[in-house]
Amino acid sequence: MIPATAVPRRRSLASRAVGEGSAVRRMDGVLLMAVGALCVLGTLLVWSSTRTWMSVEPTGLVKKHVLNLGIGAVLLSAVAMVEPHRLRAYAPVVYLIAMLALILVVTPVGTTVNGSHSWIMLGGGFAMQPSELAKPALVLLLGMLLAEPAEGTDRPRTLDLLLALAASGLTMALVMLQPDLGTTMVLSVITGGVLIFAGVRKRWIGVVAGAAVLGAGLVWSFGLLQPYQVARFTAFLNPASDPRGVGYNSTQALIAIGSGEVFGKGLFHGGQTTGRFVPEQHTDFIFTVAGEEFGFLGALTVIALLGVVLLRGLRIARYCEDRFSALVAAGIVCWFAFQMFINVGMTIGIMPITGLPLPFVSYGGTATFANMIGIGLLQAIHIKERSFAG
Repeated sequence: MIPATAVPRRRSLASRAVGEGSAVRRMDGVLLMAVGALCVLGTLLVWSSTRTWMSVEPTGLVKKHVLNLGIGAVLLSAVAMVEPHRLRAYAPVVYLIAMLALILVVTPVGTTVNGSHSWIMLGGGFAMQPSELAKPALVLLLGMLLAEPAEGTDRPRTLDLLLALAASGLTMALVMLQPDLGTTMVLSVITGGVLIFAGVRKRWIGVVAGAAVLGAGLVWSFGLLQPYQVARFTAFLNPASDPRGVGYNSTQALIAIGSGEVFGKGLFHGGQTTGRFVPEQHTDFIFTVAGEEFGFLGALTVIALLGVVLLRGLRIARYCEDRFSALVAAGIVCWFAFQMFINVGMTIGIMPITGLPLPFVSYGGTATFANMIGIGLLQAIHIKERSFAG
């Protein structure tokens, strides 16, 4: 009698997804936990800063924020499953789509919100800000262009460098037409950071820095900045000169953070937050809510979690086996680090107000999606390196 052959038991989709050797198991757990903790804290802060002025439905904006986080988590997971060599192949397509979206913004399709013509209305209360999606798109393209070194050296080829500078210049020019100074600054830091990590010669770095200074001078000379943007720099230089006018935001932000002292006033008990003394407190000034209601220790916790995200990103960049992955990881770290510094800095008075949200904490739609895509790219690189090491 011939024995029956044992039929292997098929594993469920869930067990395959989280089983030994799966992509999920190879993700950077510390990075995911830090981002998750920031998202939870951000949701509480958004709830606290919006519950008093959402009279119809106090939790309406929080529900929308949670929905955005859910969509962002899906984007993170989807991007993390893409292998780096495919990301490199798709980089020009992603960049082209981002540029087309930026061009649409400066046409009648675009919409002005808070003085910046940066949005495309999608209907149903949803809108898209293409300049946010331009950040990961530019990171991918710069990584692709600068990944191939010249023969006999570890530096990028001159033609590739010129193409990278042209792509960065086009992106920043389209964003400045809106005008969105904060995002333009982020894009310039991404470009400079990737160039430095790519080993570009110092003279090229000097040329780029000089071009940036010249561009800033031209923007100022031709009056491309809106009056409120000029007023923000004036308030930064001397906020006490007009505390009820151009210096109002900075003054109220300092009052809110300072009133929290060490342990804070408690969630939902911040007087500045409840009274809506700080404008845009659920977006650009979300850090003031943390300082007032959670105190110095709570604000320090937020900064520490942001630091963990940056350190894990640098660790991923350090252990990359290929230049493309290393440059992409480095570009994302530069993006997050600069935006975190500017946002926290403007709330405590050491940086001018530029309208940049705090990654993973501030309320936002497209910005949240872009941040999660950035983390997804880091995870995709980490998964690849863990597979190689295994």
